[in-house]
Amino acid sequence: MAAFLAAASGRAPLPRLFSRGILALVLGVYTIYQLGPFLWLATMSVRTTAEISADPYAWPSPMHLDQFRTAWVDSDFATYFWNSTMVVVGAVAVLTFIGAAAAHALARYRFRGNRLIYGILFSSIIFPPQITLISLYQILVDYNLYNSLFGLALVYISLQLPLTVYLLEGFFARIPQDLFDAAKMDGYGDLEIFWRIVLPVGMPAIATTLILNFIQLWNEFLFAVVLITDPDKRTLPIGIRAFMGDHFQDIGMIATGVMISVIPVIVVYVFFSEKLIRGMTAGAIK
Repeated sequence: MAAFLAAASGRAPLPRLFSRGILALVLGVYTIYQLGPFLWLATMSVRTTAEISADPYAWPSPMHLDQFRTAWVDSDFATYFWNSTMVVVGAVAVLTFIGAAAAHALARYRFRGNRLIYGILFSSIIFPPQITLISLYQILVDYNLYNSLFGLALVYISLQLPLTVYLLEGFFARIPQDLFDAAKMDGYGDLEIFWRIVLPVGMPAIATTLILNFIQLWNEFLFAVVLITDPDKRTLPIGIRAFMGDHFQDIGMIATGVMISVIPVIVVYVFFSEKLIRGMTAGAIK
């Protein structure tokens, strides 16, 4: 109302007010479109299958929060969750450290084969990762790592490392050389420069790759379903898929399991969304 009065009094042009209204309307419709499936899933996760079958779109009343306890304890979702946590957190931690070190080396040091290594890493991003599935399967079998969480974590590291190095190298290359020259004058070695200069300055970009890798690997299904066969070693995506096959009529419990897998991604994004946006715009700002 205040904006309308300001426009009527000549303080804000009507075309600008109209364009802002259209933009707000478009963003509102897009937000509702994106949140719709998630809100529907959230409501189904606290309803029984009988209630969902009677009215799929009704508001849950009452909310059956005990379904989360049932899914966690009685349906092995706790095992799937901890398997995913161990694999993904471990892989992302190793991936972030190795990727940052490799990106710093490629961005700051000039040695024979520097651009060749960079070109190989970049070319591996272009091709779909599925073409490496058979070769990775054979490698894990040869080294007795097939059907192990450690082997799956190594596969995840190899899959995401090229993209991590590519993103971080572009950011690290923009760090001013004066910082490194000043550090060398203060007596810093190469490792000290990496720990005290590169990592703190590059933290926005590192946080961005960390979040993207976490979300990508947490939801990864294809490699996990091929490389893991033991039910006790299933990650959340293949655990939910197996549960859907065994209990395809229990829609409420399936929705609860999917919600359990979605919650960590939401928590990570809520706490680190500011760093994600800052890291994605840092290169342009520099």
